[in-house]
Amino acid sequence: MDMQNGVAIVTGSSSGVGAACARQLAELGSHVAINYSRNETGAKATQEECESLGVETLVVQADVADDTQCRALVDATLEKWGRIDALINNAGTTKFNPHGNLDGLSKQDFLDIYSVNTVGPYQMTRAVVPAMRRGGNGSIVNVSSVAGVMGVGSSIAYAASKGALITMTLSLARALGPQIRVNCICPGFIQGDWLEQGLGSEAYAAAKQRIESTSPLRIASTPDQIAQGILFFVTGADVVTGECLIMDGGTHLAQAGTVKR
Repeated sequence: MDMQNGVAIVTGSSSGVGAACARQLAELGSHVAINYSRNETGAKATQEECESLGVETLVVQADVADDTQCRALVDATLEKWGRIDALINNAGTTKFNPHGNLDGLSKQDFLDIYSVNTVGPYQMTRAVVPAMRRGGNGSIVNVSSVAGVMGVGSSIAYAASKGALITMTLSLARALGPQIRVNCICPGFIQGDWLEQGLGSEAYAAAKQRIESTSPLRIASTPDQIAQGILFFVTGADVVTGECLIMDGGTHLAQAGTVKR
């Protein structure tokens, strides 16, 4: 798909992977709807970077857990540009809790995490489908996680929500073809403030060092590197749907090799 003068919505694009996606889409000449839930300052910084590349932008506050707000985000995008070519379901949340601490997660924690990580992408997808079908060539990319593949990550609730997102990607890919392709990426460790704040500086540094010394590619991914994989599904995979791409420098291979049998 050629995104020159196209239109993309990127949820959770005030920082990290979402902001990197917005910038890279702008570099391709795509107009971008920048979404945030709380970080307005970050969203406006993303907007400035994108507009400096010569494209138009729209900044919309919306919580993807709220269907009404999802529809409002899509409506605002259509009002401005009249089309939607790509949707990046990047917004996500978690609760950091050791997997062995079963009492550390409540029912509400699961519901809160699922409402953003799984239900949110469903609601956003449902909202964009009519416009994408009219356009005849839409691409949706869900940002899952290697946690959903390996059962690892910040908490069991997070891993479960991301595993559900992978399964939902398969279902939506079957349901929305041939006009709309639906794929997902599964990042591992991503450098940035979000993970450092969640893990704490010491644990973050230790995890980064471990990945850079033990993973097959010796890489701790950056947001820009993950965004490249997302844009591959948008711009370079016209015959691909229902696929999930693990992007963790091969860390999942190293972890699998250490399992005791």
